[in-house]
Amino acid sequence: MLRNERKALPTTRNTINGRIALILLCVWHFTALHFAHGDVSYTIAEEMKRGSVIGNIGKDLGLQISDLASRKARIDTDTNDKRYCDINLGSGDLIVTDRIDRESLCAKKAVCPLKMELILENPLELQRVTVHVQDVNDNAPEFSDDVISFEISESAVKGAKFLLTEARDADIGQNAVQSYTLQNNKHFSINVNTEVSGRKYSELVLVRELDREEEREIKLVLTALDGGAPQRSGTAVVHVTVLDANDNAPVFSQEIYKASLPENSPLDTLVLRVSATDADEGPNGEVIYTFDHMSDDHVSHFTLDDKTGEIKVIGPIDYETGNSIELRVRAKDGPGLTSYCTVNIEITDVNDNPPVISLKSLSNPVPENAPPGTEVGIINVQDRDSEKNRQVRCSIQQNVPFKLVPSIKNYYSLVTTGQLDRELVSDYNITISATDEGSPPLSSSKTVQLSVADINDNPPVFEEQSYSAYVSENNKPGSTLCSVSARDPDWRQNGTVIYSLLPAEVNGASVSSYLSVNGDTGVIHAVRSFDYEQLRSFKVHVMARDNGSPPLSSNV
Repeated sequence: MLRNERKALPTTRNTINGRIALILLCVWHFTALHFAHGDVSYTIAEEMKRGSVIGNIGKDLGLQISDLASRKARIDTDTNDKRYCDINLGSGDLIVTDRIDRESLCAKKAVCPLKMELILENPLELQRVTVHVQDVNDNAPEFSDDVISFEISESAVKGAKFLLTEARDADIGQNAVQSYTLQNNKHFSINVNTEVSGRKYSELVLVRELDREEEREIKLVLTALDGGAPQRSGTAVVHVTVLDANDNAPVFSQEIYKASLPENSPLDTLVLRVSATDADEGPNGEVIYTFDHMSDDHVSHFTLDDKTGEIKVIGPIDYETGNSIELRVRAKDGPGLTSYCTVNIEITDVNDNPPVISLKSLSNPVPENAPPGTEVGIINVQDRDSEKNRQVRCSIQQNVPFKLVPSIKNYYSLVTTGQLDRELVSDYNITISATDEGSPPLSSSKTVQLSVADINDNPPVFEEQSYSAYVSENNKPGSTLCSVSARDPDWRQNGTVIYSLLPAEVNGASVSSYLSVNGDTGVIHAVRSFDYEQLRSFKVHVMARDNGSPPLSSNV
């Protein structure tokens, strides 16, 4: 209200602190979780080129191509190892992204599956995908020694047999070693035998007596052939030195030795001791032990004492890398007669891997008007240990309006539990903890930073319910009469206040011909000079409007 008086009075302001009471209405929202309805599997040959199409996983699972991108379709594995396949979101094709070598993945195992998962969001869905890798004949047979040496007595009788060093082929089945051939000669032939396990081994058979005076050395080419197409082969030279009698080969106490070894065993730990005896005397009965066809990985893990047969640990043993190891040990006497045994080592798990928490998806920022139960993130927890050691419990810190909801397998949904209010808390640091059930248990934590997006949910509020100003007549146009002030707790444009005069008439003229208000500051100015005899007082209404969408306002 404005009053025009004879005597000018000082302008005064009274500030009243307004309080805004917010009533939060909570509406629970339940997130739908979709589970896999079946597995999908493919069979491919190893060594396919990068970019090769394995199959159309979208079509095979009955998914629309448009849904793959919108639902953030992706291929994931149980581990953080190398990813061999991915999905083309434009076509739905499952494609090869890295070299797939069956031998490095599965060694001699008959079945070689690559297991992965197709993950879709909104709603969260998981489909199990298995790619069976078939062997191709990409490895040739190899002998561990280029020269296989024998010292055979000239008194050896016809039919005497001498076990030859086996050739190793990293392939399996028909692509592995299938036969051996020996260079034509007058003294020896070759027998090829098959063990129950399918392993092929050969024996040198004496078909004509030796005569040291006639021939002191014999050199023959031994060829190992696989059954692949095209066929591959490897060769070694059999070097026979004609001597006097050594007619007993070493004999192991067991054909197969078994041992159990905890992972992370200290260096120099004794795994077991193999033992072979030779009935001959002197140098002919002295036995030397060596590993036969030992892989590069195992060379760095174990050592074999050539005199005692003790196998000890010399490198790190990791259950997660492999839970069983097979070693082949050769016993050879002085003149060169040999025999073999197999050592099977079972690696037992210890709790040496803490859980790994991965943030797979995060909706950031989240609107402050999101209803309780809104899914804002997807968490995945993995533990590389086995059995009880890989069982994981997840928890979230207290006093935050969020919780973890178990989803598919080892996935969790991070959802809101209450109404968010940016004006009270604008940012959250949410700490997620995971603890396994090993002994002692191992744990890890991850902090998720989440911001709350502002919604224009607060109108400007004037600091006073009404304002009064006094002005002397004959005032100068443009002089300041008073100012109004309103506050909006929202952020940025939602909290920016703009002032304006509401349309009205004073003495038949527009109020804007009497007063003006600064839209930014709320300062009210006189547009004309007032005459007390014509106008003693009048009322105007000022509107405070924010810049939100839609805008909110209040009047005074």
